[in-house]
Amino acid sequence: MNDIWTMFTGIIESTGHVQCVISEGTNKTFWMRSPISNQLSIDQSVSHNGVCLTVEEIKDDMHRVTAIEETLNKTNLGGWETGNSINLERCMQMNGRLDGHIVQGHVDTTAVCTIVVEKNGSWEYSFQFDKKFAALIIEKGSITINGISLTLFNIKEDVFTVAIIPYTYLHTNMQYLKTGDEVNIEFDMIGKYVSRFMQFK
Repeated sequence: MNDIWTMFTGIIESTGHVQCVISEGTNKTFWMRSPISNQLSIDQSVSHNGVCLTVEEIKDDMHRVTAIEETLNKTNLGGWETGNSINLERCMQMNGRLDGHIVQGHVDTTAVCTIVVEKNGSWEYSFQFDKKFAALIIEKGSITINGISLTLFNIKEDVFTVAIIPYTYLHTNMQYLKTGDEVNIEFDMIGKYVSRFMQFK
């Protein structure tokens, strides 16, 4: 996870596929193949399933990143395997449009997919998460799931639902998500600041 000034929008540019997983001490290194790998540069920040990782090496249409123990403990990266589809987004440019919402690439927790419903052209996914984070979600608020900026609805204490349009379904790894799968969650940054402020008011 990189510095606080790196920002994303939650609008996925491309998907990549894990080519190789290397365990080195408490770290894991991943080689990714994607359509944007050869457009990246060394030391660039890229969101991988919502996790901000630094590009360490580029080779043809692949790039290499490393996740440290702290990142592995808070995300689903520890379960990545060769062939997994990963959502990718380069950090936003200050002169560009913010089409999603402000995303840091700092995953707060994981959630488990509990229900997948096809709605004749769209899809609804429900997720269960640790209820200690319940104060950070609101009806029609924003959330980031595997790096995708989405809108919440049908909120309960530890469950929420999101709807996926066909474009998002086809251009992200949501199409492979099934019940029981674990996803990375980043709550809305503004909501986190408000919650923190109220604790000490």
